[in-house]
Amino acid sequence: MSVTAPPALLRRRTGIAAGSALLVLAVTGCSGLGRTAVGPVSYTTGKDEVVSVNSPSVKGCHKMAPDGARKVDNRTMIDMILYTTRDCSGRGTAYVATTFTDANAARALPWRSYRFVH
Repeated sequence: MSVTAPPALLRRRTGIAAGSALLVLAVTGCSGLGRTAVGPVSYTTGKDEVVSVNSPSVKGCHKMAPDGARKVDNRTMIDMILYTTRDCSGRGTAYVATTFTDANAARALPWRSYRFVH
């Protein structure tokens, strides 16, 4: 004796299998894309020039202008850490949450690099 499933059940199983396969393909296809911090990071240099970077990568250390930044405006969707060194190292850091601004005191060292918290 053999048991066969009704046609509606076979279609449902086929649909579930096809949907699962598409989901796996979509996830593996998007995993290689570089993630970005959606939105701009703007900063004002010591020479009062405004530099704006739109949707920078969330990976790695980002160097600022050679003379550094006195004010940093984080309008991305990811928090960031500011550093007084060019290589995102050292102890003098500041945490800037999304949609917040950090301004240095006149005698403080300028910010020279930043990294995203992800």
